[in-house]
Amino acid sequence: MAIRNIVVEGDDILRKECREVKEITDRIRLTMEDMLETMHEQYGVGIAAPQVGVARRMFIAEPAEGEIYYMINPVILEQSGLQVDDEGCLSVPGMIGTVERPQYIKIQAMDLDGETKVYEFEDFHARVMCHEYDHLNGILYTDKATNIREAAAEMEEDYEDEEFFEE
Repeated sequence: MAIRNIVVEGDDILRKECREVKEITDRIRLTMEDMLETMHEQYGVGIAAPQVGVARRMFIAEPAEGEIYYMINPVILEQSGLQVDDEGCLSVPGMIGTVERPQYIKIQAMDLDGETKVYEFEDFHARVMCHEYDHLNGILYTDKATNIREAAAEMEEDYEDEEFFEE
C-alpha cells in the first residue's frame, strides 16, 4: 500500500464524471487500499477515486472508526428526509461549509470481492456516502454549500470560551 497525493480543487479530474469499473482487478483492489491508507493519513472519513487522480466510480467511507465501506459502481436507490450540517473535504483543504443532504439513503454497490450489496444509511453515515458519491459525478460539496468559511477560524471561535484557554 502507498499514500497517494490528494488532488485539490482546481484540478479538472474533480469535475469529471467518473467511468464505471468494468472488472475488479488486483489493480483496483490496490488502488482502493492506497485510498484507505491516504484517507487515514489525512484523518478523513471518506475518499473517492478522483481525489487521488483516478476517474473511476469508486470510493471508500469510514463514517465510524473501523466501519469501512468499499463502494464500487455505487447507485443511490432511495433517499428521503433532510439534514443540514457542516462539511469539509480533503480536496478543499482548510474550508468548511453548510450542506443540505438526505437524512436517509439506500445505496447499492459492489465490494472488493465483486459482490453486489445494498446498504441503508442514516444521519452522518448518509451524509458521508452522499458526499463521496457526488465526487463520482464531478460535484464538490462547495457546489451545494452555503456559508463557506475557513475551518481554522471556526475552531478558534468554538474554543474561545473554553476554560482551558483561560489563564
